Amino acid sequence: MAKSVADQLVQMLVNAGIKRIYAVTGDSLNHINDAVRREGSIQWVHVRHEEAGAYAAGAEAQLTGTLACCAGSSGPGHVHLINGLYDAHRSGAPVIALATTIHSVEFGSESFQETNTIKLFDDCSYYNQIAITPKQLPRMLQAGIQTAIQRKGVAVVGVPGDLANMDAEEIETSLKNYHNQPVITPSQTDLEALAGLLNKHKKITIFCGIGAGDAHDEVVELSQKLNATVAYSFRAKMHIQYDNPNEIGMTGLLGLPAAYHSMHESDLLLMLGTDFPYTAFMPADCKIVQIDIKSERIGRRAKVDMGLCGSVKDTLTALLPNIKQKTDDSFLQAQLKFYADVKEKMQTYVNDTGERENIHPEFVASLIDELADKDAIFTVDTGMSCVWGARYINATGKRVMLGSFNHGSMANAMPQAMGAALACPGRQVVALCGDGGISMLLGDLATIAQYKLPVKIVVFNNHSLGMVKLEMEVAGLPDWQTDMVNPDFALIAQAMGMKGVTITDPENALQSLREAFMFDGPAIINILTDPNALAMPPKVEFEQVKGMALSMTKLILNGRMDEVVDTVKANYKHLQDVI
Repeated sequence: MAKSVADQLVQMLVNAGIKRIYAVTGDSLNHINDAVRREGSIQWVHVRHEEAGAYAAGAEAQLTGTLACCAGSSGPGHVHLINGLYDAHRSGAPVIALATTIHSVEFGSESFQETNTIKLFDDCSYYNQIAITPKQLPRMLQAGIQTAIQRKGVAVVGVPGDLANMDAEEIETSLKNYHNQPVITPSQTDLEALAGLLNKHKKITIFCGIGAGDAHDEVVELSQKLNATVAYSFRAKMHIQYDNPNEIGMTGLLGLPAAYHSMHESDLLLMLGTDFPYTAFMPADCKIVQIDIKSERIGRRAKVDMGLCGSVKDTLTALLPNIKQKTDDSFLQAQLKFYADVKEKMQTYVNDTGERENIHPEFVASLIDELADKDAIFTVDTGMSCVWGARYINATGKRVMLGSFNHGSMANAMPQAMGAALACPGRQVVALCGDGGISMLLGDLATIAQYKLPVKIVVFNNHSLGMVKLEMEVAGLPDWQTDMVNPDFALIAQAMGMKGVTITDPENALQSLREAFMFDGPAIINILTDPNALAMPPKVEFEQVKGMALSMTKLILNGRMDEVVDTVKANYKHLQDVI
């Protein structure tokens, strides 16, 4: 029996190191599914929704640094992949997506489940082609795999259902995958100019993004030579925070006043591997240097005085011998004192545990930080769950935190936890979910149960879209259509074959979380949290305060006085800490 295109495709995936394919089988995927079954070394993970599969593949790729795979069949299967692929692509995750299509003879006829995969996936991939002949498929798949690996993003290969069952043809081009890691630094002239700037200025803040994630030791050494503070983005936190005596936390919408304060008190800001999107938080009256391996990103978020192309680790390694040890540490000590005061105020929210059915989420997050393993993998939903993870889950040097940090989608944490548990068996995986996020892809709890993935899903159940509610309030709008009437998530867990726990009293939170974390299997911990807990940014604008006041006025006019009283109390406490 001649080898089919599907057999050839699967063998190429095996050779590329693919361990599993996340997919919903059917129709045009069936021949590939059968080839996977017969080959035997790739696990087919039967997700309930292709979006969850794409999220899981993206998480696997980010954690392992190697290629991951998901697939979707004709029409709706393609569309379902898109959101998860957008997230993987913007996260720099090397993912190969197989988009199997209707038979090639039906192209252009508006046939049942026909989609144009080239148009559909063009904006969320670096490589996007569809093969029509057996000669094309292996060349395109090879190109897609190599592109995903080297450019660190998504590659989509379209495979018509009839093509998958045709006889394979051998090709003359390479079928080997190349994992090159070149050393990339600025020129010696540029490095000398940078060293001159750093040696000259006295008040320096280093701001690290995920591009500095592998340069922890170099960043710490540089900061100590310069007596500089070290701030970081959310994605970089787990890589930069630990064993770093000069760190002062995050800035941005989820950050704290210390990093914002230090950046604005500096006379030089050194941005390392960050494409920080919040321009309103960037200082405008100091020198700014930006180093990024993707030079097209330099200067698009801030008025940069010097922009250099290079990997952060390689660049700092070459730079450090040219940096003189500074003796004046007055700026550093002042900022560290400010940071200590901020952390002390943060602890007040932990100490105030809240009330029955209104448990403070800050307290919950601090318990999770205490109970979780030193090498735990955390996934966080976009929204308020991100805030509590950013502010209260601490780095150890071994912990990892994944989220939809660039795409900003809801419902990412649970499916990312699936991919994490499959990619890293033996490591604790904790998903921090909002009630809005967990509701959106609730069906894939069945996938977790089916594959017995021992993830712990903590639901911050505040019966609302908390971040959206806050957005509306600061815009002067009464929050409307943000309330959620939720099912009993613990009972849903039990129906799915998982452990389900509901925590309503802060006095029981520690013991209940400990028992759930120790449980040998998947568990949902449904925690009824305070809907009025607010995530105030490090800088409160007058327009935001005015917006909150206007929103409260509209609530009063609509007869919602009880909500006004609760919100004003929460606002006052938070505003005291950030103004």
